[in-house]
Amino acid sequence: MYKNEINKNENKAGFAWGIRTIVSLAFFTALYVVLERFLSINMWNMRIGFAFIALALSGMLYGPLSAGIVGAAGDILGMLLFPTGPYFPGFTLNAFLTGAVFGLFLHKKITTERILGAVAVNQLILSLFVQTLWISITYGAPYAALLPTRITQCLVLIPVQLIALQFLGKPLVTAVRKTQSV
Repeated sequence: MYKNEINKNENKAGFAWGIRTIVSLAFFTALYVVLERFLSINMWNMRIGFAFIALALSGMLYGPLSAGIVGAAGDILGMLLFPTGPYFPGFTLNAFLTGAVFGLFLHKKITTERILGAVAVNQLILSLFVQTLWISITYGAPYAALLPTRITQCLVLIPVQLIALQFLGKPLVTAVRKTQSV
């Protein structure tokens, strides 16, 4: 009886997390750090990797706020444990917003159109324009000079993200939900 009361409270409040949810979000945060810091190609003005999978899955399962928190926490933890340059809060804001966008577009409804929308907003707005601004501010490089390299990154990542989320999104969400119901 007590377990059912907790689940009802979680659904009503939307942000009152149970222990399983907290553990899952911690797992996604750790996955984000590993994918971002160890399984990506990093240059000072460009990063190509698969950390978006952790943000997209947390957004699909738990919504925009949770995915945003995973992104921000993962960025801060990754920077503290494995720094790749100076800390700048704009990068953390971008990580939060990237997760939130995945949650806004993909929570509870995963379609090709929604995946396309999430990838487009994240890559064309947050990565190309906003992240480039943060890099420009952090390193003192001219914004316009960074754009060609950043456009190349977006042109690589857009199809990678579309294909990965299209083929992995629903099966991974289904698998995670099955393990949570046990």
